[in-house]
Amino acid sequence: MKRLSRAVFGLTAAMAASSTAFAQDAAVNSGDTAWILTATALVLFMSLPGLALFYGGLVRAKNYLSVLMKIYAIAALASIIWVIAGYSIAFGSGNGWWGGLDNLFLKSLGRDAVSGTIPESVFLAFQMTFAVITPGLIVGAFVERVKFLPVLLFTALWLLIVYAPVTNWIWGGGWLAEKGLVDFAGGLVVHATAGISALVYVIMLGKRKGFPHELAVPHRPAVVMIGASMLWVGWFGFNGGSQLAADGGAGMALLVTHISASVGTLVWVAIEAITNKKPTLVGAATGTIAGLATVTPAAGVLGPGGALLIGFAGGVLCYAAVHLIRVKLKIDDSLDVFAVHGVGGILGILLLPFLSSTALGGTGDGDFMVQLTGTAAVVAWSAIASAIILAILKFTLGLRVTEEQEYEGLDISLHGESAYN
Repeated sequence: MKRLSRAVFGLTAAMAASSTAFAQDAAVNSGDTAWILTATALVLFMSLPGLALFYGGLVRAKNYLSVLMKIYAIAALASIIWVIAGYSIAFGSGNGWWGGLDNLFLKSLGRDAVSGTIPESVFLAFQMTFAVITPGLIVGAFVERVKFLPVLLFTALWLLIVYAPVTNWIWGGGWLAEKGLVDFAGGLVVHATAGISALVYVIMLGKRKGFPHELAVPHRPAVVMIGASMLWVGWFGFNGGSQLAADGGAGMALLVTHISASVGTLVWVAIEAITNKKPTLVGAATGTIAGLATVTPAAGVLGPGGALLIGFAGGVLCYAAVHLIRVKLKIDDSLDVFAVHGVGGILGILLLPFLSSTALGGTGDGDFMVQLTGTAAVVAWSAIASAIILAILKFTLGLRVTEEQEYEGLDISLHGESAYN
């Protein structure tokens, strides 16, 4: 995914400056640059305010602001971590496992640096928005019962130890990229890392008091729908921007993203109508996110036919995963991060080689065994590294608020504010 190219002309010292300027003019495409600038804004919009509102509407009123605060703070923190070392680890020229620390604080980034057909600064900023939303996704697993400072410390360590290395493996030319793994926009890099880590987090944290019978329903379903709508629109930048060009590939990625989201929405509505007799707005929004998460890794290789099928599979299997995790296993993954993002992202990775068939309008890319190998590696690393980070934080600072704070609500007990007066 990383396409760094710098032209150097060394005929004479006098000609060098003008030749370099000419090379950059030839390399940087204004249309591609404009599109990735737009896509960068769209992906940040997914976190602020899209994800914050989506998650915030799903919790009880007394915890609304605490969710928004975590997403907001993580956006700022992840951006700085990316600048300090995350980008260097993910896209440095180290080895197949680790990008290295040669570009700490972006000391090697110049105004003339080019990545493919766009300025490297634009590529870096686009990737930064992915680093922002990925740990933000994990927030949905532990809402209503977790301390604030340990969340920020976990985020910083997790980005450096889990997210950035996995990004290097797949998008930074690392060992999985060399094997030919296809993960167009983050089925493994984003959704699997976040989903698996979220599951580990809630197992180590424990259930909310009263789970599953005494917890209230989402306090603002309308806000959930608004947040999901922002995510849906922002996902055009997430997937369409991952083409890193304003071309037919970006157009097809955007199209199949919308198709899969639409199918996922309708599948969830249909299942609720059959099983509960009353389809819900929250269910429809959740189905949208399931369709989006599932298509993400395959958006660059699918055609419309494959998008219809992958959206259907995402809606059905993510719904089943929610029931399994929450009802059968009684694991308090509060907002279904693993069931929707983890399962959806992994499902998309594994279905990709079959649904990218040229008969379905796709490119024919993807090898199942390579996809499976990559999935196993990312799942194992995310789980083991997250467990170690959380064990250290649990032993030193503690992860969970007191019973009194949980009963009072985190808005007042942690932040001294109330969403509703």
